[in-house]
Amino acid sequence: MRLPLPLLPALLAALLAAPLRASPLQERDQRFHGVVSAGGVVASQDRLASEVGVAMLRRGGNAVDAAVAASFALAVTLPQAGNLGGGGFLVLWLPGPSPAADRGCPTGAELTIAGGTAVAVNFRETAPLAATADLFLAADGTVDRRRATRSLLATGVPGTPAGLVLAQRCYGRLSLAAVLQPAIDLAAEGFAVGEPLADSLRRAAPLLQADPTASALFYGPPLEPGGPSRPYDAGEWLRQPDLAATLRRIAAEGEAGFYAGPTAERLVALMAERGGLITAADLQAYRAQLVRPLAGSFQGHTLLTMPPPSAGGVGLLQLLGILEPLPLAEQGAGSAAALHRLVEAMNLVYRDRNRWLGDPDQVAMPLERLLSRAHAAKLRGQIDPLRHRPAAELDGQPAAAGGGGGDNTTHLSVADRRGGLVATTTTLNFAYGNGIAVPGAGFLLNNEMDDFAAAPGRPNVFGLVQGQANAIAPGRRPLSSMTPTLVFRPDGRPWLATGSPGGSRIPTTVLQVLLNRMVHGHNLATAVASPRVHSQLWPDRLSHEQGFSPDTLALLAARGHALQPSTAMGSANSVELLWSPGPAGAPRLAGSLGVADTRRPEGAVAVE
Repeated sequence: MRLPLPLLPALLAALLAAPLRASPLQERDQRFHGVVSAGGVVASQDRLASEVGVAMLRRGGNAVDAAVAASFALAVTLPQAGNLGGGGFLVLWLPGPSPAADRGCPTGAELTIAGGTAVAVNFRETAPLAATADLFLAADGTVDRRRATRSLLATGVPGTPAGLVLAQRCYGRLSLAAVLQPAIDLAAEGFAVGEPLADSLRRAAPLLQADPTASALFYGPPLEPGGPSRPYDAGEWLRQPDLAATLRRIAAEGEAGFYAGPTAERLVALMAERGGLITAADLQAYRAQLVRPLAGSFQGHTLLTMPPPSAGGVGLLQLLGILEPLPLAEQGAGSAAALHRLVEAMNLVYRDRNRWLGDPDQVAMPLERLLSRAHAAKLRGQIDPLRHRPAAELDGQPAAAGGGGGDNTTHLSVADRRGGLVATTTTLNFAYGNGIAVPGAGFLLNNEMDDFAAAPGRPNVFGLVQGQANAIAPGRRPLSSMTPTLVFRPDGRPWLATGSPGGSRIPTTVLQVLLNRMVHGHNLATAVASPRVHSQLWPDRLSHEQGFSPDTLALLAARGHALQPSTAMGSANSVELLWSPGPAGAPRLAGSLGVADTRRPEGAVAVE
């Protein structure tokens, strides 16, 4: 159809004024294109949570409002990882001066970068005051895996409510009540269970049905009298009124709504009744922390990531420091030469992790040395370009059992229309934590105490062989692999937010997403979707996803790598700020792009 000429200018103006949203093709094929927005964007592991985050942006909120709202929503819609009974980390950057001082928040941890404010929030769980170094050791000196992972002894003092409330109070634009309301509504009114959650609950039935409270929360009445409760089918409506009540208390009272009053009393009563360690004193003593992000550089880009007790941030910056001078671009993404050097660097960095890292409030660590260019050069010099160096040669310890897996954490990334960025990762450790829910409160408890070195020198469930620096101690925060990360362009403009679940594979997942984007020139969607490898010194093997050529794998095996095919690694939900030339050629913010990692079918991007 030919349009009359007078209508063309009006049509063009309307098209230019319309929000820049993803085409239907882009929405179907995020692997290659991502989802584009003229304003802000939220990428998370759950569609409803992403939509909740974007709803905050549309109300005038910033990236912090969106991230906090989406995180509370995940506590409702993603019970296997989203949580009130766990913990995590958050890294943020907002343009302009900090609002924190005017709100009575400490500002000593803030960084000023690119004309804006950056800070990290540490809401990792803490060991109860009654915890002891031998908490999980059996009489014969071995680790009692059931106590370490499936009992109330495995539960650290939860940090998620305190961390999210702290971030919101100090850096959000909306009220806490407004940000929590969508999660309250989802819990009280319910939502339709999707197939991924229905499948997860079916697989978790032996764990969750062993706890009467958890069984009542997530399973329907038995099909016949005296039979087991039944998992929800996809499409059935899940309501969580006890969780809604807990969320209302947090909305009204802030962190006191969780760490004191009815919620705290119910948690403490459960611990006393069933042999847990958390007391009212533990809850009252818990504090989330505003901490200075770790800052590093790579090929002119500035990176902000999480400091200890995240081992992931230290490891990521160490890996980038080792790899920066190497000819990875010339060797090509996915080549045997590049992957060999990448994996050998991973093993050296995990050796450092195991020896040195722990909770900075209780353990002295040589971070300046570990992150120095001189140390990176020293480690780089230990890489043989033609031969895999066995773990025993590097570390001198006996081979360790265990794996590097774990997909029971969740990560979300947010960009707002002002250029603000947030990356936040939260976890219960295992899927559904220890499988035990707090009666009358509606949430599951973590089993994060297993992230300590229950027996230094012996592997945990992720195969990590950790040292005395991460031994169990009262009030200590266990070491974590979570690696929420922000990236700035060489000219200072904010650019990317990323992170991932994946247990000990988290920092290597984040590394490969960043290398794909910064070194190999992939767009963000392809950078996230490309196949990944992982190695962590012990166990001495190279795990790899499907997608590498047989020739590449044969070349790696010839260099001495023990290859192990792996299921999907991580779920790196990521966002990117888009820039275009402005007046006189100066860049101007033109929107954002989000990618939900296709490794998780429930992942979704929502746009403002």
